[in-house]
Amino acid sequence: MLLKNIMHQEEKNLPKISIITVVKNGEKHISENLKSVSSQTYQNFEHIIINGDSIDNTKKILLQNKSDHLRIVSEPDNGLYDAMNKGIKHATGEIIGILNSDDYFYQGAFSIVAKYFSEYPT
Repeated sequence: MLLKNIMHQEEKNLPKISIITVVKNGEKHISENLKSVSSQTYQNFEHIIINGDSIDNTKKILLQNKSDHLRIVSEPDNGLYDAMNKGIKHATGEIIGILNSDDYFYQGAFSIVAKYFSEYPT
């Protein structure tokens, strides 16, 4: 617990990361996507899911994985880029990343990105 508190104190000076995932009918891969984001050791992030009104089990899977870091927007959109722009409008981080719904991050990815952006702010 002490180590976790120390890590969170150090992260307060590091940038917030906003990850945007656009999905429609992605039940096959969305769980792995969510797990790869939620299991990051770097905790100064938000994961914004723009669900294009899926008709499969995607919405159910998203709701089962709710967390303080996860924001879900489920509504029709006008295609991929419209959905990405919706995600960007919801983002509150200094760093914005797009993660496709069938992709995932390796452990430690956010720490590497945050450290790099902090060391090279320009």
